[in-house]
Amino acid sequence: MTHVAHPYIQRIGINRDWKSRWFTTNPKQFREYLRVDAALRKFFKKRLKGMSVDAIEIERSDKEIRIIIKTAKPGIIIGRSGEGIANLRKEVDLFLRKQKTESKPELKIDVEEVRSPESSARIVGQMIAEGLERRLTFRRVMKQTVEKVMANRDVQGVRVILSGRLGGADMARKEELKKGRIPLQTLRADIDFARVEANLPYGVIGIKVWIYRGDVFGDRTANKQEAPRAARPHRAPRNHK
Repeated sequence: MTHVAHPYIQRIGINRDWKSRWFTTNPKQFREYLRVDAALRKFFKKRLKGMSVDAIEIERSDKEIRIIIKTAKPGIIIGRSGEGIANLRKEVDLFLRKQKTESKPELKIDVEEVRSPESSARIVGQMIAEGLERRLTFRRVMKQTVEKVMANRDVQGVRVILSGRLGGADMARKEELKKGRIPLQTLRADIDFARVEANLPYGVIGIKVWIYRGDVFGDRTANKQEAPRAARPHRAPRNHK
């Protein structure tokens, strides 16, 4: 039997980094950090729904917790004159107090803009989910989204799978659309993957998106120059009689 590995976890340490980064001197806080980080991600999933959020990264130390929100629509989160981010900071601060944690670090929230939303698998999955929830036909949504993603220069391949009661059918099935290359076995390949759900009246439609953004080489490999070829030994011309 084959084992399907997650494209993200398979490339950590090669061209990916952890989404939770902890810097602490007390290893006993591992359980607390893990529980609170999982609760925070669940909170942001509901609170920032429909705001084209790509990722939530959390950095921790003994005295500070920094939350980085990567989104294609930073203006919606920040709000007019910073009112939106101020209200969000108050809600997160109140949420952390309810978690009953031993440590009480200082909270910081940063918002980073995603320059190319079509190359983000999660944002593309949210675009498909929004189209399905607006009652558009799934084939039309898949085709238009794939064409829009492939129009981006950074993307070299995309794959989309929808599963569930597509079109309100009585029996669930799976539909797939692929364009370009998706080299899942190449670890240096920069592949973004996401799972998104679309809530419809007749059930939940599962959405999986793979986006291939080219190969990522290390600094040593990129800066390594090709060694000059060895000069061929000079041979004296033959004397023809």
